[in-house]
Amino acid sequence: MAHAGELTGKAPMAVAVAVAVLLLVLELPAKADPQVPCYFIFGDSLVDNGNNNDMGSLAVANYPPYGIDFDGPSGRFTNGLTTVDVIARLLGFNDLIPPYATTRGRALLSGANFASAAAGIREETGRQLGGRIPFGGQLQNYQSAVQEMVSILGDEDSAANYLSKCIFSVGMGSNDYLNNYFMPAFYNTGQQYTPEQFADQLIQQYSQQLRTLYNYGARKVALIGVGQVGCSPNELAQHSPNGVTCVEEINSAIKIFNGKLINLVDQFNTMDGAHFIYINGYGIFEDIIKNAGSYGLTVTNRGCCGVGRNNGQITCLPYQSPCSNRKEYLFFDAFHPTEAGNVIVGRRSYKAGSPSDAYPMDISHLVRV
Repeated sequence: MAHAGELTGKAPMAVAVAVAVLLLVLELPAKADPQVPCYFIFGDSLVDNGNNNDMGSLAVANYPPYGIDFDGPSGRFTNGLTTVDVIARLLGFNDLIPPYATTRGRALLSGANFASAAAGIREETGRQLGGRIPFGGQLQNYQSAVQEMVSILGDEDSAANYLSKCIFSVGMGSNDYLNNYFMPAFYNTGQQYTPEQFADQLIQQYSQQLRTLYNYGARKVALIGVGQVGCSPNELAQHSPNGVTCVEEINSAIKIFNGKLINLVDQFNTMDGAHFIYINGYGIFEDIIKNAGSYGLTVTNRGCCGVGRNNGQITCLPYQSPCSNRKEYLFFDAFHPTEAGNVIVGRRSYKAGSPSDAYPMDISHLVRV
């Protein structure tokens, strides 16, 4: 009360300022709604954002230096944003899509990330690393989420109508090669199948799994092709004669799988209401490595942190100091891109930079069908 006189004296000025600010706010455009009501994500460590954090697993990234350019470690296997974080931003979401491990109830209406590091299409893939949620398990979690959404929205028809407007992205297969087919010390698939036969086996199982996703409401689905695993610092360290030349044996096997994945897109698009697309992760990565300088990248063959040749022996050690020029590195560790790399891939997934980036359309067009 001692300051009543002062307040009275300043009141006209304060009111004038408040009115001016209010008018300014009213003139600003309202924050646009996201382009789709929800975004659901399935995949492996390239997009895991915390689902593995509390597992007994070697496939975790909930410690520094991971997240050094984020809000600290979150479970993302990079220094900052993942590709799906970039896509979520481009779709207009104010908040990044949260991990299913910590998401229940009405929060599911905006989507959830079911991805799990070390996960594969095949159940056994990645088992040498311990806990993980294979694609089959991710689908079971999604089915549980759908049941919650049915309860929230009132009935199955309402939930189906809602889900039909959402974007789904699925990126599986990398670990089926990296942590299965090309790991003879732990798996016999490399002796059991030719690359062609293994790709057929994967596609057959993947097709059944994706049909489950369709049966539970997914209509707009982006299938992310497997990238150039043979160009990762880990594979360069182990199998490249000069630490620069990509491992053709691995890349050629992956190209067989990706070719069959494009055919799978065509098959699914004959189903009622289905709009499946293929994102050419392999081709986008190939272009980034070939034209690194045009993207501001100077190092494409070694991790920003790690151990051994190419920093490619293992993932980053806890509290290890990473490189300071992270925006110039394509890879953050032995396997995973930096935020700089993820931004390029995410942007080109959303809006194709060349006709070969997406088939038959990119995510920005998928939103509108």
